[in-house]
Amino acid sequence: MQDEYRTVARAGVHETEINRSRFLCALAPAATEEEAQAFVAGVRKEHTDASHNCWAYVIGADASVQKASDDGEPGGTAGVPMLQMLLRRDMRYVVAVVTRYYGGVKLGAGGLIRAYGGAVGEALDDLGTLTRRRFRLATLTVDHQRAGRLQNDLRTAGRAVRDVRYAEDVTIEVGLPEAEVEVFRAWLADATAGSAGFALGGEAYGDA
Repeated sequence: MQDEYRTVARAGVHETEINRSRFLCALAPAATEEEAQAFVAGVRKEHTDASHNCWAYVIGADASVQKASDDGEPGGTAGVPMLQMLLRRDMRYVVAVVTRYYGGVKLGAGGLIRAYGGAVGEALDDLGTLTRRRFRLATLTVDHQRAGRLQNDLRTAGRAVRDVRYAEDVTIEVGLPEAEVEVFRAWLADATAGSAGFALGGEAYGDA
């Protein structure tokens, strides 16, 4: 697994005008290829009167799924430069749709490549990006008496509490960088006088 990846901070639309053509770049995070395709379909439906709805998406922390479409623009002048911009910015789990309303002035192949790639770049700058880092999940088990204080200590120490479940004991799930697992285990033993249970789970990504 990749140690970290970047994605778009939020869904949104950025508009730019080039030689009287309007370019609207819609960006959104997408956890799966199905989500990305559904987003593309939604934008197409919203802009059925547009000249083109070109798209690109990258799914997977290792960019294992990369797809793009020129949607009627000359081959390689729209979807590919959009995809290249996403990859150049190290974007993952993201989908981009650039809707073009033709303004009567032809841009030529070079102009189209700059316009479509640039629209994605400007939208990323406008909407912002965030970094997600790989964590190891750890489950802590403590009695009710210690649970409140332990949660406060975890937050004070800057640890990400992902979930808390109350039953006979209290189960707290945290995310830990792999390199800090043993240091954390020692800290936990000290903070709870050795009374807390500690179990390592799988891996996940969280905000850096």
